[in-house]
Amino acid sequence: MKSNATFSIKTILTGAQMLFVAFGALVLVPLLTGLDPSVALFTAGVGTLLFQLVTKGQVPIFLASSFAFIAPIIAGVQMWGVPATMGGLMAAGVAYMLLGLLVKFKGVATLHKILPPVVVGPVIMVIGLALAPVAVNMAMGKTGDGSVQLIDYNSAILISMFSLVVTLIFAVWGKGVFKLIPILAGVISGYGLSLALGVVQFDAVSNAHWFAIPNFTLPEFKWQAILFMVPVAIAPAIEHIGDMMAISQVTKKDFLKKPGLHRTLFGDGLATSAASLFGGPPNTTYSEVTGAVMLTKNFNPKVMMWTAIIAIALAFIAKMGAGLQTIPVPVMGGIMILLFGSIAVVGLNTLVKSGDDLTAPRNLSIVALILVCGIGGMHIGSSQFSLEGVSLCAVLGIVLNLVLPKVEQTAA
Repeated sequence: MKSNATFSIKTILTGAQMLFVAFGALVLVPLLTGLDPSVALFTAGVGTLLFQLVTKGQVPIFLASSFAFIAPIIAGVQMWGVPATMGGLMAAGVAYMLLGLLVKFKGVATLHKILPPVVVGPVIMVIGLALAPVAVNMAMGKTGDGSVQLIDYNSAILISMFSLVVTLIFAVWGKGVFKLIPILAGVISGYGLSLALGVVQFDAVSNAHWFAIPNFTLPEFKWQAILFMVPVAIAPAIEHIGDMMAISQVTKKDFLKKPGLHRTLFGDGLATSAASLFGGPPNTTYSEVTGAVMLTKNFNPKVMMWTAIIAIALAFIAKMGAGLQTIPVPVMGGIMILLFGSIAVVGLNTLVKSGDDLTAPRNLSIVALILVCGIGGMHIGSSQFSLEGVSLCAVLGIVLNLVLPKVEQTAA
């Protein structure tokens, strides 16, 4: 009976539907970071299957490209190239797995003690806000650093704002499945307008074969890239706990106990390390898919296995991968304005929900230093070794939280 359910047409079609929901966000990350979207599809599928293996096929979750790593990947590729960046991401996945072991042997409370909201909140805010100039430059038709105008400004601003408005409409007013695909809707509509304005180049699609092996990239290991990437694992680890709580509420099962948070964290970390082995972006649990699970009321984890298998199969359709890379810069720029702002709001919400007094000197100091150093572009070290961006913020926040004395609040 179980076997029939696993291979039923309904299960397979539901799996395809879940991939449709995740598709826009899944391919956006590699497109923004210069990685291959076909590889991202492949590694999302492989990562999900590994996660299901570690969690014994109990959790209806799909894993794919993590937004938290966009800024570090862009910086890492510029400084050390793609292979070394992948080596750093593999180490970040290992750090993620170690967090899973920490939870297993010490409990979740230890994780919250090392990474309280006053540290995690501003670090997540930096992940979003540090990329604000990149989003604005791309929305205006420029390269991410603003050095080259790729598309005429007037056309670019029209495309980017149209993509942004459509994304907003779907996110705010969308009903049912349409509310779950704002990024995909923004990309499709922006691409359609780009076609009408004649700014899409199809040479890459014409030259591509129908089927081909994705452009896999093996990792290289440079300790500078590893130390740069490892602290970034903090943000998605905290996000992962929230996702596990959400899917538990949706399915009325406590996945924090069975299969256990330590297993889900370990599976997520293993998926990230596996992705970097092939040159794909790090994986994380997808909230969009959790929303789709709630909408369809289909709590069968086997559905996610089919989602993974379909993603792997699509990765070998080379013309589709080439087609994704024809999406004009302003389309992505318009969506990024909302996306990176949303990441910052997640961090802000983390601080607000904690209830901590942010005017207290200790908390004020931690948050202020993380934000200014992260957004301002502070880096410490030399060309041989330096900490900057999210990695610097994470280390700075953890150290300050351990060193600065806590003041007991007195009753009013």
